[in-house]
Amino acid sequence: MAGALRSGSASGPLAIAACAAAAFLAPGAVGTESDGNESGQNSRAIEPRETVTFDRRIEVSEGDLPQLGMTNAFPNLSFTRPVYLTHAGDGEDQIYVLEQRGRILSFPNDRQVEEAETFLDIREQVFMGHNEEGLLALDFHPNYRENGYFYVWYSANDPRRTVLSRFTRSSDQAHRADPDSEKVILEVEQPWGNHNGATVKFGPDGYLYVSIGDGGHAGDPRNYSQNNESLLGTIIRIDVDRPGEDKPYSIPDDNPFVDDDSARDEIWAYGLRNVWRMSFDRETGDLWAADVGQNAWEAVYVIATPGGNYGWNIREGSQPFRTRSAETTLLDPVIEYSHRQGRSITGGYVYRGKQIESLRGAYVYGDYVTGRIWAITYEDGRVTSHRQILRGDRRPHISSFGEDAAGEIYILAFDRIDGREGTIYRFRSE
Repeated sequence: MAGALRSGSASGPLAIAACAAAAFLAPGAVGTESDGNESGQNSRAIEPRETVTFDRRIEVSEGDLPQLGMTNAFPNLSFTRPVYLTHAGDGEDQIYVLEQRGRILSFPNDRQVEEAETFLDIREQVFMGHNEEGLLALDFHPNYRENGYFYVWYSANDPRRTVLSRFTRSSDQAHRADPDSEKVILEVEQPWGNHNGATVKFGPDGYLYVSIGDGGHAGDPRNYSQNNESLLGTIIRIDVDRPGEDKPYSIPDDNPFVDDDSARDEIWAYGLRNVWRMSFDRETGDLWAADVGQNAWEAVYVIATPGGNYGWNIREGSQPFRTRSAETTLLDPVIEYSHRQGRSITGGYVYRGKQIESLRGAYVYGDYVTGRIWAITYEDGRVTSHRQILRGDRRPHISSFGEDAAGEIYILAFDRIDGREGTIYRFRSE
């Protein structure tokens, strides 16, 4: 079946390929194209009543949103191609950073920390034939403190595919994983090397959500994102705590396509091009997703309708892309911007930290190419305020945002275009 290779198979070591491009570009950026569980439906989340196209037609107040600087969060550490930061949710104030080539680093959340240790190294398994491939996503099981489980998403080869795997913490080292503990949960065939964009996130319902890019090339030429027999171009939702009869996961009973023989049961939302970071608001449970555009528009969605069609490749954001009709209602983004403002969106978080009171409750996102960072507030289906919040002229390439246990937001950036030097920043009040 298109888009699904196999699930539950063993994975062996794969040779490392030299990176085909000199620079990491956030998936879909200009230059990358070849041409006890409760119901997961969030009763609070509301689809937008209008889309804010902020550089063209709808003016929105800046409200009380701040303007901020940024500072090196860990000045004694250096990173190579850092693409994600998170915490384990285990009560320890420990930071975990993904390096794209296949390592996870771990260190105390202390500005004075001088050394990071390797939590997991799977560089021999990770394939980087394209600059959008690699080790791309991580999340820890909600019960990680007891079971030691965490989940990663990485690129592999022969055949070209992306892999969702579970690993287990070492039995005798608290901040070290057992590299031999891999259990493959799902593998998805990838026809091209780009649009591997993914986030792996446990939702407030305890299920695992994974965003999966549309398969690559340009314009989704095989129409994967509108074909629900494929997992490409979707967000999926699975139960990794209850294996099925023929898979190492099962399907939640209230997934929207469980009774549809023409669609994959795993699908939660579709019509997405290449979500480069999604996150749950830790207070409301709303699911935010930033979808990288094709040639003209970058978009942010609130994924509020199970089974919803978010429009790609009929539309790019809310703007027409192909002149054909859709069989279902196409759901609009909350906010979008044209390539006059930026060229590759990087999704972030609704800020719930305590250090910047004027930012609380705002969704923070940025652009990889321009280094701009914005924030919006959103209530009852409408954007109520919007502002570019990062001051200064120095704007590194924003590969990702991260969040620590306290809800503070971090900015992961490449300081050089080749990604060899990466820095993790925090916001600083001006």
